[in-house]
Amino acid sequence: MSAREPRLAADKLTFLLALVPYLIDHDNVAVDDVAGRFGVSAEHVRSAVRLIAVSGIPGETSQYLHGDLFDIHWDEFEDNDRIVLTHQVAIDDSPRFSAREAAALIAGLQYLSALPENADRDAIASLMAKLTRGASATPSQLRVSSRESPTTIGVIQAAVQANVQLEFAYLNSRGDQVSRRVTPSRVESVDRDWYLRGWCHLRGAVRTFRLDRISDLTVTAEPAGSRDSDTQLAEALFVPSLDDLEIVLELPEAALALITDYRPENIHSAHIHSAQHPQSTASLGRVRATLRVAHHHALKRLVTGLAGVVTVVEPPEARRIVAEWAAAGAAPYEED
Repeated sequence: MSAREPRLAADKLTFLLALVPYLIDHDNVAVDDVAGRFGVSAEHVRSAVRLIAVSGIPGETSQYLHGDLFDIHWDEFEDNDRIVLTHQVAIDDSPRFSAREAAALIAGLQYLSALPENADRDAIASLMAKLTRGASATPSQLRVSSRESPTTIGVIQAAVQANVQLEFAYLNSRGDQVSRRVTPSRVESVDRDWYLRGWCHLRGAVRTFRLDRISDLTVTAEPAGSRDSDTQLAEALFVPSLDDLEIVLELPEAALALITDYRPENIHSAHIHSAQHPQSTASLGRVRATLRVAHHHALKRLVTGLAGVVTVVEPPEARRIVAEWAAAGAAPYEED
């Protein structure tokens, strides 16, 4: 494609506005490379660079002094046809990510690049490099390690693509090792945990499996049946059944989002009764919600993950089991 010159003033302005950040992002670049990047002639690039060199901000004196203007390495420009900015105007004062913000974003990108479906890792690496250069200070060096093997996730996703079944040993919440045959539908994450969702041929229903409890994973040659391959998954990760236990929890209203996956129902303000307040009084900022769990072991896990946040209110048996479990856990510390 032949180079063309911007003719309209708006085109020239757009070119200049795009050229400045490009030159800042590239410390030392040849004029021909810039011309090829923007599809203009080399002479037009040289003209634009000369214009940039007399552009700036008025400064405190409103006279556009030397320190108020862009500047380039003129020897490199005249002798070697290369562009090197030596002074930037107002760029360092523009809003930037802090070192901590950039480090957090880079950590998130590292996590995404470890997933099998993100094949374009070069684009992610380029974005991380830009975040490093564009931060107000050098971000902390972080390394994100995945709790789950990328190989395990890759095997499951390959089975999904091939529309075949999986076999594996699964350690359930009661501590029993059970052999399962599952037609996988998808892999999802909630907080730090990863889950496999699909049609369980042992239970004859959709089930959710934690990846860290799966072992001896094998891809079979058995194709997915028409019934289980067409199963519609619910939006919520945890789907209650008729055999589940109904539990009433009390927690701060602001913490309701933490139990969204359990589909809480009958949410209402918590009330307190005391000798000082014989009338039922709303407890400030606290609510009660009803949710379903598969068994008391699952309730223990929920309480452990939200220790100090949730309180089991009903039924009495659930309160007793959780209290006894907590007391048993605290007993060794009390003996010490």
